[in-house]
This record gives sequence, C-alpha cells and structure tokens, in this order.
Amino acid sequence: MTTVQAGSGAGPRRLVDSHCHLDFPDFADELDAVVARAGEAGIAYMVTICTHLSKFSQVRAVAERFDNVFCSVGIHPHQAAEEAPVEAQTLIALADHPKVVGIGETGLDFYYEHSPRDIQERQFRAHIAAARETGLPLIVHTRDADDDTIRVMAESHRAEGPFPGLIHCFSAGPAVAEMALDLGLYISVSGIVTFKNADALRDTLRRVPMDRLLVETDSPYLAPVPRRGKRNEPAFTAHTAEKLAEVKGVSADELAAQTTRNFFQLFAKAGQQAADTAS
Repeated sequence: MTTVQAGSGAGPRRLVDSHCHLDFPDFADELDAVVARAGEAGIAYMVTICTHLSKFSQVRAVAERFDNVFCSVGIHPHQAAEEAPVEAQTLIALADHPKVVGIGETGLDFYYEHSPRDIQERQFRAHIAAARETGLPLIVHTRDADDDTIRVMAESHRAEGPFPGLIHCFSAGPAVAEMALDLGLYISVSGIVTFKNADALRDTLRRVPMDRLLVETDSPYLAPVPRRGKRNEPAFTAHTAEKLAEVKGVSADELAAQTTRNFFQLFAKAGQQAADTAS
C-alpha cells in the first residue's frame, strides 16, 4: 500500500475529495502521480466512487493501493439497466470491507435517461436500504429529477426510517437542498460552483449551513475554474474549496477545516480507518 503525505505545499489546509473516479481509464497511466499531486495540493483523503457493480473489484483495488483513498460500492443510474438488478443484501455484503465507506453512487438521472426510470428507481431504493442497514452514507446522484428524487427519498425515510447520505455534485434547485437538509443529509459541492453561469447554485449554497457541506471533484469530469476544459483530478479540489469559501464568506482555511470535519462526521468508517492508519 502506498502512503502519500498530504499538504506538503499547502500550509495548514487539509481537504477531502469526497467523490472522484480514480479507477477510470483517464487515470490509468499516471495514477501514482495523480494521487501524489493531490497530496501536494493539501488533499488529505479521497473517496473513489463505484459506478458499475461489475467493476467493484477494480474500484476496491485502487483504494487498497493507497492509504489515503477510500471507496464506495454501488451502481450509477446510467448503468441501472445494464447491471443486474441488485438487492440491498448484496451491497451490504460487499460493503463489509475496511476500505468501503459509502453506498453508491445511486439515484436518478432523467437528463440522459440511459436507463429506464422505473429501473433507476428500483436500484435507488435498494441502495437506500443498504445505507440504512449499514449506517454508511448514501451517495446520491440527481439530474433533471428533482421531484422524483425528493419523492423517493422522502417516502423511504417516512416508511422505513432515516439513513445517512449526501447529494453529490450538487446542482439541483433549492427544493432538493431543503429536502436533503430536512432528512439530515449533506451537500457536496463540485467545480460547478466556480462556473460563470452558476449564480443560482451559489445562491442556494449560501443558505446551506457550513456544518453540512463537503467538497469534491467528480474527476475526471467538471474541472473547476481556472482548470476548466482540462481533465479534472483530486488536486483541483483546492480550487473548488477556495470558491466555496468566497461564497460562504469565510477564509479558505476555515472552509477546509469545516468540510474535513464534516466528511469524517458523515463518513465515520473512513475516520476510523484514518485513525488506525495514523496510529
């Protein structure tokens, strides 16, 4: 396992990239360098996210390779139809690994609709059940599906009880933010917050409490300004965090400290793993 020291060039700031895709082919030729650059930029930890259950072993192998990388287990809504129907118990069994700290990503995407809506919802509900059972946070993807995302999550919460989680790469409207906060979920902010045309998103984020915010890259996608148009990578979390600090009216150091505390509050299993590695 490779140990990477975080923050050697970033002073006191220690950030967490709560959502990246280090198993994607975009990083295959230079994964060690990508993780090293993240450490140099002050990114202390990363979570590499599973999108295909059939490729979970590859995702897990990346997390096992680096001390400061964790992973999740799940099926992206784009792959909901191409992957076999999943039961909560399958996800629960696969999550019984030290490096697996979250369930997903899962959710609803009606922008592309690569999978039929009913299949997306069925897979989404299985992931919610697994998150509730394991206590691991549910990593929710939602795009052009605000009303149905609210409906599914609220119905499940009401019928079966609460579950931990976050809305990742948040770009939805204030109704989704309000629903997430009401259900006890967190909001994870990507490089979209830096985009010129993201005024509505920034307005929504101004109303989200500091103790419910995380930062992420969703790399290799959505590189933030000033890297927009380039392949994204975890080191660029720092640009997103700086912009979010500006939006919230706090210092970059305060934003980094708070979002890192929030990450370990939500991803408690990651916190335990980090503590065990440091001891």
